[in-house]
Amino acid sequence: MTVSMETLQKYAKLAIQTGVNLQKGQGLLINAPIEAVEFVRIIAKEAYETGAKNVHIEWNDGDLTFEKMKHATMEVLENFPKWRADGLTEMAKDDYAVLTVYGENPDLLKGIEAERISAVNKAGAIALSEYRDYMMNDKIRWSIVGYPTSGWAEKVFPDVSPEAAKDKLWDQIISIARVDQQNPMDAWDKHNETLKQAREFLNKKQYKKLIYKAEGTDLTIELPEHHIWHGGAATSAKGVRFNPNMPTEEVFTMPHKYGVNGTVSSTKPLSYGGNLIDNFTLTFKDGKVVDFSAEQGEEALKHMLDTDEDGARRLGEVALVPHESPISQSGIIFYNTLFDENASCHLALGKAYPTNIKDGSNMDTEEMDKHGVNDSLIHEDFMIGSAELNIDGETKDGKLEPIFRNGTWAIPFE
Repeated sequence: MTVSMETLQKYAKLAIQTGVNLQKGQGLLINAPIEAVEFVRIIAKEAYETGAKNVHIEWNDGDLTFEKMKHATMEVLENFPKWRADGLTEMAKDDYAVLTVYGENPDLLKGIEAERISAVNKAGAIALSEYRDYMMNDKIRWSIVGYPTSGWAEKVFPDVSPEAAKDKLWDQIISIARVDQQNPMDAWDKHNETLKQAREFLNKKQYKKLIYKAEGTDLTIELPEHHIWHGGAATSAKGVRFNPNMPTEEVFTMPHKYGVNGTVSSTKPLSYGGNLIDNFTLTFKDGKVVDFSAEQGEEALKHMLDTDEDGARRLGEVALVPHESPISQSGIIFYNTLFDENASCHLALGKAYPTNIKDGSNMDTEEMDKHGVNDSLIHEDFMIGSAELNIDGETKDGKLEPIFRNGTWAIPFE
């Protein structure tokens, strides 16, 4: 690792103070690859110096994950340990902040049967549903930051040595996360203010529909009444500000689960459960995927859509990202949803964030369905943006207004 200790410390401080905004006396849960051990130690030190009462690490090891996925019985793969789910839920109930250090190898499970991957993903989603609800309702503060694991770096930069690939990916992460600026936290405050202007404009408009046009895409998305656009910094149920994703360039809301019609084509690969799904198309009718195809990973796509009875085939998020975002302008495909989704307008299959509709966090299942809020075991973002994408918003009186033209904003924020 050639990145300096000073830079790592700045990155850790940004993650703790701007990412999860850790408070004195609060616990911190860190999910991280074992390869990031040095960086995680720096984060833990920063957390304790900030006043953390405890820092708990959940390590993952890609090599061991692969061996388990290859050799374990289906009975094992279809069962997520209750003790582990209970432990994570207990920390959420105790108001632990959750920081994920993310650097998944996009090809980790290449060659593993899609059925086995689907079994693990579904078992985890069911077991961790309560834990996940704490995050998706902003009951606790959480954040995701990037880390250049060897497998990820070599996928992004295959034409250089492994060491050079990791250095090049570090350079991108540090720049995109604004860690290279003199005061990264001030830089994030300014960035959050820009995203706030976009979401406030859209919240005032309350468009009835969004209409997408691009090569391979002709899609209409209805938005529910009283939908809420979010983006940049969020506010927890206890009123504390935090940044869920670092980086982030998006503003997002929820579509009406029964109001999506037409066809949409992906513009970047989707890394799903250690496999890549690429060049895929989804066709919707009354909100549900009724047809699909993919040049790569079609079997994985099918298993993802079949994760649950209905919700995995419906949308839970619509997000707007200008094509000139720093991640897009890097010209790099990161094969990593945290980065690629912030280079491109995107949608998400599966569960909607209840915070994207007025009083959503207080709705029961029946009320959510009545208001068009999708529920599912999954929430998987996929990228559809490009320099050719046009988006119109339809007002309540049927007037069409340009929102995006040629992949970028066509609206004033002030």
